[in-house]
Amino acid sequence: LDQIWGYEYLGDSRTIDVHIKRLREKFKDHESWRIATVRGIGYKFHVRENKY
Repeated sequence: LDQIWGYEYLGDSRTIDVHIKRLREKFKDHESWRIATVRGIGYKFHVRENKY
């Protein structure tokens, strides 16, 4: 986070987690959309193809 917002940033280190949670809530109606947690790296947006 220091590289993104700089050393003077006064926000919480959980800021990204809060935004990801909100995005996941918005995506819950789209079963093919998913944000996966990549441990030690960050997050990954994934769109599954619908197979008929």
